[in-house]
Amino acid sequence: MTSAYDRLPLGALRMFEAVATQLSFSAAADALNVTPAAVSQQIKALESYIQVPLFRRNGRRVELTDEGAELLPSVRAGLEKLESAMQQIKHHRRAGPLQVSTIASFLQIWLLPRIRSFRRKYPNVELRFHTSRNLVDFSRTTNHVAIRLGRGDYPNLHSEKFMDDWLVPVASPELIKQYGMIERGAKLSKYPLLESGDEPWTVWSQTGEEAAWLSRAPSIDDSAGLLAAAEEGLGYVLTRWTLATRALQKGTVRLAGDGALPYGLAYYFVCPKNFLNLPKVAQFREWILAAARDFPKPGEPNSPGSR
Repeated sequence: MTSAYDRLPLGALRMFEAVATQLSFSAAADALNVTPAAVSQQIKALESYIQVPLFRRNGRRVELTDEGAELLPSVRAGLEKLESAMQQIKHHRRAGPLQVSTIASFLQIWLLPRIRSFRRKYPNVELRFHTSRNLVDFSRTTNHVAIRLGRGDYPNLHSEKFMDDWLVPVASPELIKQYGMIERGAKLSKYPLLESGDEPWTVWSQTGEEAAWLSRAPSIDDSAGLLAAAEEGLGYVLTRWTLATRALQKGTVRLAGDGALPYGLAYYFVCPKNFLNLPKVAQFREWILAAARDFPKPGEPNSPGSR
């Protein structure tokens, strides 16, 4: 028995979407790595199949007809569903590495030093990390899990907060000996401060003081790089607690002020809801939630830098 799907020109629909996006047969051909003649032939076959013209051609200009404009959203939705379904099948393979997307500073300073314990517990799970701040489109990438610093607003996904964060001032022991501690509300202009857009000193000063100190030290738009500069004695840094603790344990920096400020953002474990059924995703989730529970909060007796 012949199904209507047997006659459905799926290849021509893909060509149609490309031409409608580019409004150019040659540009669509380049995007699909085929010849313009092949694109033209497929569009003619599709127009013959549905018995209506889909494009108006005026020299090199291409425009959608009313019928083409009506067809386009459904074609795009169908192609997206097909791609999503195929990605889901790829993700659901039990074999292969666990693909994790996270931000670079968290991976470098907090996550990697703890990975050895994961490998001891789950030696058969291969991990692959990708760094990005952008939201993950799980239907178009190979990622299984995303670790994000945010507010948890990730629609249609499993989003689970697993760790809060705080801002703390730190500096090298030598710099603190030279300039002293920075108390909340203190005048900042006498200190050599390092700053990034993510951790501004104005939230610590409480004075509304202008950023006059910036001429005395560089601005570094990378949280891990900012902390490394503090370890080198280049200036005081207001940094996230999750990043500072390792350097505090090593003694390369010390807390340069009392108290910690809630950061306002937290770390979230994010993935498609049905990915939670994958053993490797479930194992990584269980492990990272446990590691976060064991991570000391600022001010606790066992926390680094506590007096």
